[in-house]
Amino acid sequence: MNLGIKLVVLVLSTKVFRSWCLNFTYTTFYDSNIYDFNTNNSYIVKNAIQVTPDVSVDSISDMSGRIVYRQPLKLWRSEGESGTDGRAVANFTSTFVLNISPKDGPGGEGLAFVLAGDAHLPNNSHGQWLGIVNSSTNGTARSPIVAVEFDTLKSYDGDVDGNHVGLDINSVYSVKHVSLTSYGVNLSAATDITARVHYDGLNISVFLHWSNDTTGEQTRIPIFSTPIDLSEYLPEDVFVGFSASTGNGTELNCIRAWTFESSDIIDGRKRSLLWVWILIPSLVLFLVVATLALSWMRLSRGRIEDSYPRIEDQIEGANMGPKKFRLGQIRRATGNFSPKNELGKGGFGTVYKGSLLGDHDVVAVKRISKNSRQGIPEFLAEVTTIGSLHHRNLVKLIGWCYERRELLLVYEYMPNSSLDNFIYQDKSSMPKNSTIHLDWNRRFNIISGVAQALDYLHNGCERRVLHRDIKASNIMLDSEFNARLGDFGLARMIRQAEQTHHSTKEIAGTPGYMAPETFLTGRATVETDVYAFGVLMLAIVCGRRPGERINDDSNIVYMVWDLHRQQRFGSAADPMLMDGPAEEVERVLLLGLACCHPNPHHRPSARTIWQVLRGEAPMPLVPLERPPFIWPAMPPSFKVDRDITLGDDQLSLITELVAR
Repeated sequence: MNLGIKLVVLVLSTKVFRSWCLNFTYTTFYDSNIYDFNTNNSYIVKNAIQVTPDVSVDSISDMSGRIVYRQPLKLWRSEGESGTDGRAVANFTSTFVLNISPKDGPGGEGLAFVLAGDAHLPNNSHGQWLGIVNSSTNGTARSPIVAVEFDTLKSYDGDVDGNHVGLDINSVYSVKHVSLTSYGVNLSAATDITARVHYDGLNISVFLHWSNDTTGEQTRIPIFSTPIDLSEYLPEDVFVGFSASTGNGTELNCIRAWTFESSDIIDGRKRSLLWVWILIPSLVLFLVVATLALSWMRLSRGRIEDSYPRIEDQIEGANMGPKKFRLGQIRRATGNFSPKNELGKGGFGTVYKGSLLGDHDVVAVKRISKNSRQGIPEFLAEVTTIGSLHHRNLVKLIGWCYERRELLLVYEYMPNSSLDNFIYQDKSSMPKNSTIHLDWNRRFNIISGVAQALDYLHNGCERRVLHRDIKASNIMLDSEFNARLGDFGLARMIRQAEQTHHSTKEIAGTPGYMAPETFLTGRATVETDVYAFGVLMLAIVCGRRPGERINDDSNIVYMVWDLHRQQRFGSAADPMLMDGPAEEVERVLLLGLACCHPNPHHRPSARTIWQVLRGEAPMPLVPLERPPFIWPAMPPSFKVDRDITLGDDQLSLITELVAR
């Protein structure tokens, strides 16, 4: 019944009533997008709208430009047909990313978001006229235009200063203007600034979000909000877009992204009632056919949801942290998962860079492969685990999407990718054109950051979390090279903080990082997490992959322990770490070996590791010879640990390995 009602409303709203709403999104601009616009001395280059010509031309002084969306917006209509007086006015929100970069002199003049009755650029509208009007049309009805100006030069005495936002009506002499200096915003700083212009039919409001506002709070506080009836100044159909100009001082006026959303204006209400009666029989038939078709589609296709019903219920019941996104939003943000936006690919799927206008401008989107055997379990683990965690050394999960069999996770974007791209001596996987060297201070800070994250997971959460896949490729680096532990696809929460393990039918993890007992017990514990962290410490200091065969040693743990036996610890460190204090480097290597002790009872806890790194606890004892691996492992008191459930007569090998 609900489905039938929704379909009736959908058909009536799209077929019976006339609609003039205008909606579009450009997360970036491509050359082919130019056909969507009417241009006047403006063009698209370097994935941005150049509202005025850029430096590729002979001169960019005394220029003006205007670019508007080709399809006009139905701004208002007369309500005479519905038996009432007055006009119905559309609501709209225009959100865009602008970048103004001065070139000559003090820069100038600025750019503006415009609603204009005419798509054409006025003649001689350069300089102070901002491409809005010229000296003869300024302040007259011959120029039906309303603009929100972002002015970068005080061109006349009425301007508040050379860094302000103003509202212009048929003129460049603003009826309302506000200096941005007190807000800490410099329009001419050559940085991206997100602006939002909102009109609710009664008031026009302007919001700004600049690059150093990481909270996005400023987008909720208007720079100004002014009452205005746009239908008094503009015709029914208007063009939306941008204009800009330069004078003696010059600048580049760019728009990097743009989203426009508007409401419907519905008319012909009396006539549409007749159509309702005509269409009802057709709609009934349509509903029957549609219901049968949907049922057939659901039965005929293999649905991965069968094994995991009510995915959304499981997520929303676990936590309310991450935001639910629609598939359309993420498609627009990633350019429909364009290969140009691909950041990386793995067994789980592919990660894309995306741009979401709002609080999180740039994001990373993980698109879990539909062929992934562990797709849904990893997706659920990620959302229900990391979604409820908050720590500066954990990658933040912003949101998720489960729609049309697409499993999508949206994270904060990490500009410096993952740690493994920097630490290994084979630099072939480093980001292109990267010349960054991870010196000792950076590596030590990364180790300390991951240690804090691990201590938080094991001891700082209401429900203890076992990560189960700590490795270099899961350590992300932000713009300051701070470590962020990510990828919680294998993570598991333990209900009681006292519980130390999670049993599984499959061995999960990455070869080289997995503790030896894992292959016997199939159990994830705090100690197996610590072992993986120990391997990570050795890899960071040595600059070698954990599974790499080194001389006669089968892996990095054996190599470092052998050098420890020979008391040649110094030769284990990455040759690029010439700046590292030898004593501190050896101390970290020794702590790494302590974490990789074959007997899990002798490994330090995450809390102890963090205390040792801060110099608040003594170094655990590490024997010169690597002890043999014996199972069941005996605790220091030589009493059987109550957590060990596999005795000698129960010992069995688990051979199924899930590598990542």
